[in-house]
Amino acid sequence: MLGVDHGYTTVPNDRSHLLKYVPNIKDLPPRNIKDSFLEGIIPLSKDEDLRDKYVTFMGHVRIGRLLEDMDKFAVHVGLQHIHAPTVPKDIPIPFMLATARCDRIDITSFERKPNEDIKIAGFVSWVGRSSMEVVVWLDQHYQGTWNKITRAIFLLAARNATGTQAVAVNPLNPGNEYETKIVKDGEERKSKRVTIIQSRVSKVIPTTEEQQLIHVLYEKQMTEIRKGYNDKKMFPRGVIAMSKCRAANIIFNQPENRNYFNKVFGGFIMRHATEIAWVLGFKVIRQRPSITHISDIDFISPIAVDALMYMRARIVYTQENFAQIIVAVFSLEPTKGVETRSNTFHFTVTFPDPIKQVYPITYHEAMLYVDGKRHFDSLSKSNEAESDDVLYKYLMELSKNER
Repeated sequence: MLGVDHGYTTVPNDRSHLLKYVPNIKDLPPRNIKDSFLEGIIPLSKDEDLRDKYVTFMGHVRIGRLLEDMDKFAVHVGLQHIHAPTVPKDIPIPFMLATARCDRIDITSFERKPNEDIKIAGFVSWVGRSSMEVVVWLDQHYQGTWNKITRAIFLLAARNATGTQAVAVNPLNPGNEYETKIVKDGEERKSKRVTIIQSRVSKVIPTTEEQQLIHVLYEKQMTEIRKGYNDKKMFPRGVIAMSKCRAANIIFNQPENRNYFNKVFGGFIMRHATEIAWVLGFKVIRQRPSITHISDIDFISPIAVDALMYMRARIVYTQENFAQIIVAVFSLEPTKGVETRSNTFHFTVTFPDPIKQVYPITYHEAMLYVDGKRHFDSLSKSNEAESDDVLYKYLMELSKNER
């Protein structure tokens, strides 16, 4: 499809000869949502070797492995949307798709079975000039019915054959009432995406309410110090210091996890970020966590396959039996002494029983606390149920028509 040789080479194959085939936007006909629909099966019921790659030590299915599949599948859906009649049929596609962002991943409480098939399906739900939104679902067949596992919304960026410039993609033309509603909701998600980015703690100072919250935490700390209690730890009893809620990991990348540009595949990063978040929750809280949401995933800078991948995870906010975990991913180049931020993940996890309050000490930790609370509150205030319902209903209709 890409017109490159199989097998790893330290220098990616030259595709510059394909640049002349990149179509202009006027040569790209409008597409319907149904044109991009794809579905497939992860055959866990029949393939025992494959099953071993997905099963957890508790006998469930690894959510990190599934997210890796979803990221790859989203790219296939995006390529299904693109139709360039001016490109000769014997010429490899003169463009690339890369994951730029993942807005939100919702994970249901359905207990995933390692010996039952999982269906993966998706379609393009919104299109910009050089980007597209792809929605991907996972469902598992159990006791005669398909059960929802998760849903993710990916934002893909289209680049030319060498990855050096953005290129146009086919516009989206709704073909029915379902598609009209989905595209309209996609525009709203685009606006929300911009709002979220502009309202981050790094760009917007804490509100009066948030500042008051931090001051209350400070007062509790000072009260304990004045009482002479816990003076070495300097935080109230019955809580846990944020500085103790951390974990880190360095991963030695290998060529099997690369994309065409010899960069680490986005799904591979997602899998490892998910697993370190789970490990951190288990280690600190001493209860087995369940990941319910992953939000606001940025793909800021790629990681070269010959660099080290460094992950830092931290629990930044807790409420009742919920916790917010931030995982920051960096590219390390030891020979150059360079550390570059690559990704940021925000996980919402739940535990069987109530957990201790995470307590910030420094100003930096206080800002992480505020950021974690913002993400947690945004999930509880989210009004995506109606949008999700329309998306899933149309998915079911398209899936039924495929049979």
